Amino acid sequence: MQSRTPASRTGRPRSAAADAAILAATREALVELGWSKLTLGDVAVRAGVAKTTLYRRWSGKNELVVDAVAELFDELVLPDRGSLAADIEGVVLQFAAILARPEARSGLMAVVSESTRDEALRERIRASIVDRQKRLVLAGRARAQARGELPPESDAGEAARTVDLIFDMVAGAVVHRTLVSAEPADEEWVHGFTRVLLSGLYAAPDPGSG
Repeated sequence: MQSRTPASRTGRPRSAAADAAILAATREALVELGWSKLTLGDVAVRAGVAKTTLYRRWSGKNELVVDAVAELFDELVLPDRGSLAADIEGVVLQFAAILARPEARSGLMAVVSESTRDEALRERIRASIVDRQKRLVLAGRARAQARGELPPESDAGEAARTVDLIFDMVAGAVVHRTLVSAEPADEEWVHGFTRVLLSGLYAAPDPGSG
């Protein structure tokens, strides 16, 4: 996988294997050392590359860690389970499983904490993680519209705002559940969350519960 930072100089072609090794080494170091003790030198040793190789790809630790975390969320896929509700549950369960991994938990919490003092880092998180994963909302909405589960949206601006809102609700709820409350986002919780997301707080109780 290539870094989302454009190469700043010409030269030999980028090595996908080296990039993958560097990002994996970054996640490993985060779990073992934590944000404060992680250095590009340590990552280079773990990845088996020269330190200059890292600096040709990333300008510093912030960018490197964001890309290492972003690679994990790129694993998310939209399953076709036959209905909008079932598709949402499938994605949310995947998301929760990724957040349960030590490397995802350590990396995400570290970069979010650092971004409160670094506007450039906050923008990189938005571009590399948030905006990239909105693809799942777009794909899920399009599929649901094709099934006739959701009406088409003629206003592009309103449609974009809806995508933002859905993403914020799903990501915010799962991150809070798993990383802040430290509670499991298991199938029972995900089913209840999806029901509220789609039906609202005034919906009748799930007939399958109780």
